[in-house]
Amino acid sequence: MLLQTITIAVVIVLLLVILFVSQHNRSTHASLPYSIVTTFNGDASEARSFAWTTDDPEAASVLQLVPGTDAAKLDTNDVISFQGRTELLNIGDDKLGTHKAEAVGLTPDTTYTYRVGSGDAKGWSAPMTFTTAAADETENSSENQSSSFTFLNLADSQGVTEQDFKLWGDTLNKAFELYPDSRFVIHNGDFTENADDADGWRYLFEQAMPWAASIPLMPVVGNNDVLKKEGSTPLTARFDLPDNGANGVSGNYSFDYGTVHVAVLNTEEEISAQTKWLDADLAATKQPWLIVAIHRPLYGGSTYKKIKDWAEVIDRYKVDLVLQGHNHEYSRSFPLRDGKVTGSADQAVTNHSGTVYVVTNTAGPKFNEKKEDQFYHAVHFQNNKQMFAAITVEGDSLTYTAYTSDGEQVDSFTVEH
Repeated sequence: MLLQTITIAVVIVLLLVILFVSQHNRSTHASLPYSIVTTFNGDASEARSFAWTTDDPEAASVLQLVPGTDAAKLDTNDVISFQGRTELLNIGDDKLGTHKAEAVGLTPDTTYTYRVGSGDAKGWSAPMTFTTAAADETENSSENQSSSFTFLNLADSQGVTEQDFKLWGDTLNKAFELYPDSRFVIHNGDFTENADDADGWRYLFEQAMPWAASIPLMPVVGNNDVLKKEGSTPLTARFDLPDNGANGVSGNYSFDYGTVHVAVLNTEEEISAQTKWLDADLAATKQPWLIVAIHRPLYGGSTYKKIKDWAEVIDRYKVDLVLQGHNHEYSRSFPLRDGKVTGSADQAVTNHSGTVYVVTNTAGPKFNEKKEDQFYHAVHFQNNKQMFAAITVEGDSLTYTAYTSDGEQVDSFTVEH
């Protein structure tokens, strides 16, 4: 009888141990980071922001980094730690943890190795790297016309299946193959087909690696990124963005890099508030190059009349370039001012004579039938190929070049100051 009692007790203890280990393993796995993405949030030479997702909405958010490329130093006293914040994201039937952390006080023009996680030994991401901007690319930029850099533009990765998002990944890979030193990426919205599709978001970021973890990916809110009851939460929860937009408007912000000022607007909400914000934002900047990024186009394959007041502000401040999405076809306008053509398709835009509006087709699986040509179209076609654009700023010149995902150049134009 005693032996039977001891045996039962041992079995119970073993079951409790197995249950504890199983729960611990599930907890550790749930806190493992994925969908890691970096963004600008402050001076690009001295700060960098990071966001990631876990299956544990209660996991802590910690960012660790060291100068250089020796990942082993992350486990030494040389490591620099930053405490982040965790938020619950209800998406579909899933309760996820979204995590954000900012690194500040960094050294310009320096490569860092970093990892993110809960702070537990088994809760870290793999080591990754990023490089801060050189000081001469961010200091006194209104007077510094010597720096040269390139950034990338894509839109509408908008997929459902893992294979859908492979198209976006292949396009991004080709872009970095041709422009390996690109400083950042602007995505003009509609990241996934369904904003509440957690798998879609995961596929999107998996295909964007390793770029998204090292090169800032700056998002624009698209109509497919919005949940009607919750605004743009599924998108903005996954990115750590500058908090300098119109009060209460998600995905509305601006940032500087080099001689460029980029104002990002949300075409899905609070249009009037953003009109006032855009006026104030463009009035305040001293950067010589002005770019606006939106989703639904002012002048694309079609026009979105609800945002027509934005065009008046764009004209007032003589914005150089407007990056757009939504139409899933390629469109480039003549230089425009006050709704009128002010230049030709083949000559450089000079002396702020007009703003050029572009839609860089799609980086995903969906193509729309080409819409009717309009008076403002300098170039307008549907080639049924994923596309991207490279924008190079060099002194008094900005060059926009559009490519297909197999590397074929299909359009180019220049703006000169």
